[in-house]
Amino acid sequence: MKNAKPLVSIIVPVYNAQDYLARCIDSILHQEYKNYELLLVDDGSTDSSGEILDNYAKNDNRINVYHRKNCGVSSTRNFALSLCKGEYIQFLDSDDWIPPDSTKLLVRCALEQQCDLVIADFYRVVGERISQKGDIEDDHLLTRQEFANYMVENPADFYYGVLWNKLYRAQIIKEHHIRMDSNISWCEDFLFNLEYIRHSNTFYALQAPVYYYFKRKGSLVSQGFSISNTIKTKLNVFDYYNQFYKDTYKEEDYENIRLHVYSFFFASAKDNTLPPIPMKGVQKLGKERSKVIEEAIRLDGIAGELYRMRKLFERLCGTIAAKNNLTLEEVIVLFMLVQNIHINSVTTLADLCGYSKRKTASLLQHLVKREFIQITNRSRSIIDISFLGPAQVVLADMNTIPEDFSHICFEHFTEDEIKMYHLLTDIIKKNTEDILL
Repeated sequence: MKNAKPLVSIIVPVYNAQDYLARCIDSILHQEYKNYELLLVDDGSTDSSGEILDNYAKNDNRINVYHRKNCGVSSTRNFALSLCKGEYIQFLDSDDWIPPDSTKLLVRCALEQQCDLVIADFYRVVGERISQKGDIEDDHLLTRQEFANYMVENPADFYYGVLWNKLYRAQIIKEHHIRMDSNISWCEDFLFNLEYIRHSNTFYALQAPVYYYFKRKGSLVSQGFSISNTIKTKLNVFDYYNQFYKDTYKEEDYENIRLHVYSFFFASAKDNTLPPIPMKGVQKLGKERSKVIEEAIRLDGIAGELYRMRKLFERLCGTIAAKNNLTLEEVIVLFMLVQNIHINSVTTLADLCGYSKRKTASLLQHLVKREFIQITNRSRSIIDISFLGPAQVVLADMNTIPEDFSHICFEHFTEDEIKMYHLLTDIIKKNTEDILL
């Protein structure tokens, strides 16, 4: 039976994407967050995309597949919007994919912040290389004008223009009948966003990357594109964009930013494509998260259990690292310190983290330089650590790790089974302490 009221509706328009569909759909089905419906809309594909979608629908009751004559990406998305049941809307393109915590992070921000729009960082993928892309670094709720202040500085950036790095409130879309303009093939997603922003009040920027963007030729977003069409369309888009800022600002304030607004007309849509030479922040695809070896993760016994627990812990810490521009190792050190306030030596900390004493000392120094921690009364490896202001955001993020860890491990457990697990765990802990101490 289909979920009658999912919290999130995930929309994926599909056109001739047979080589990419499995990666896209699998990334959605492997989300840590489960309360969603997935709408896969085939826009008249001439390859095997339709058959692939139908096969997925047979195995998961959250999937809804629709087949239509080719109408273009805007019409396809509009069709899906008319069928959504969720309170929130998330978009994907069929040749892209999302990390396992994408929907969870977006929903968590929307619920905790009670905001109308969540906008997040994303990964830009070029071949085997990857870089994290974002723009807003404010870690608090933004008003419409505050959000518009950021957008006017970099209006043609994909960060603001696209749909797939955002979470929308379905009620706003429905009440104001916000839809994609199917008569244009350039900037239609940006126009959708502008219209949505006009009817929204609060915004939140999430620094964690929630999307892998991979541009390919022949995708849905490339259909109907021509230079002449773009020039004509851009005039109309600019008129709407200009009017948006006139409506958002008081007249005297608008005059102060008018030149910024007009710069949009001369800007071209950009996604910060990676240059052909190495640059800071670029890394090999797959290195952005803790690598999991499939052969090892499927092992039975003590080795497999220890490996799975460690990799799950690293996965959760990795998200916090990406959000706060830290390394995975630095986050793990901070987590061990905050969870174990009685640690008073580098040796103990190194043993807990599984690092060498030298590496642990080096990580502590990095955190001192970044003013995350302060070390006092240090003598012969004895340390007294206090957390400074810049660390507070990271420490707040760390509060989610135990909850997320338990949620993943105890999925499908009954309440009685969870109580029994904790009871048995206490017995196992005592038994091991009796042997080890």
